[in-house]
Amino acid sequence: MTSYKLTLPCTRDEAEILSQSESADLGVAENPPVIVTSEPDPNRPDIWEVCAYYETEPQTADIECLRHCVPSAEGREYMLEKLGNEDWLSMSQEGLEPIRAGRFHVHTPHMPADNSDALQNFCIDAGLAFGTGHHETTYGCLAMLDDMRELGVQSENMLDLGTGTGLLAFAAGYLWPQSRLTASDIDPVCQTVVKDNARQNRVKLGKERGQLHMLIADGMDDPDLRQRGPYDLITANILAGPLIDMAGDIADAIVPEGNLVLAGLLNEQAESVMRAYSEHGMQLFKSIVRGGWTILWLRKHAP
Repeated sequence: MTSYKLTLPCTRDEAEILSQSESADLGVAENPPVIVTSEPDPNRPDIWEVCAYYETEPQTADIECLRHCVPSAEGREYMLEKLGNEDWLSMSQEGLEPIRAGRFHVHTPHMPADNSDALQNFCIDAGLAFGTGHHETTYGCLAMLDDMRELGVQSENMLDLGTGTGLLAFAAGYLWPQSRLTASDIDPVCQTVVKDNARQNRVKLGKERGQLHMLIADGMDDPDLRQRGPYDLITANILAGPLIDMAGDIADAIVPEGNLVLAGLLNEQAESVMRAYSEHGMQLFKSIVRGGWTILWLRKHAP
């Protein structure tokens, strides 16, 4: 069957919203696309693109539905490609080279693992959720978690808020194998994605120590998240706006002297985010800058 690829420029905010959208959200039913978003140039962190893959040629109404979801692309040209009979999802992942962040080697199913004893491999299927390790923010979070372990940080109860693919929770489980792990996301698609990736990477699912519990939740305002807290480590690779809005709730969910990793922040947004969390007893311990992005490690004041 001939398939088609429609490419539009977008912002990172739009990319994240679109990656969480189902076909119904795009106002189409007979020819729903599968959405894949990416950042073509890490040196231009707010310039992203959205690729919509259609099983049949998209009609004017299909294209207009997608363009309506990308306000920043108004008046800009789109590109429509005829792909033929290729497996387009495989094609979209073949160009993703493995990455090395600290002791972690992250690769897609189309790339080989690294069998070095010094590395921990994670195989992450790209395309259905944010967080493959290839974006600077996820890469920086992996490096920050590795730094934490090197500096002697311990964790017994960890939350990965806005988990996407589950990668940061998997990494925390490797670094602190006796920790009770929780991963949450607002996007229902992530429920299946995380569980599939967990099985692929032999991560145990469950609610006990050394196991990962995945749930769908809208921020911290969820009874299951509150019941499993408080946490001694939270990672949140989201966006600056939601992180500022949730500063009080996130800080309240962390034990005294607990640790917080925040990402998804443009460099110019980092100060505003730090200021929001300092008002709730969190203090900057370390930051990492990757291209146009900043990753923050904050600690909660002791009582």
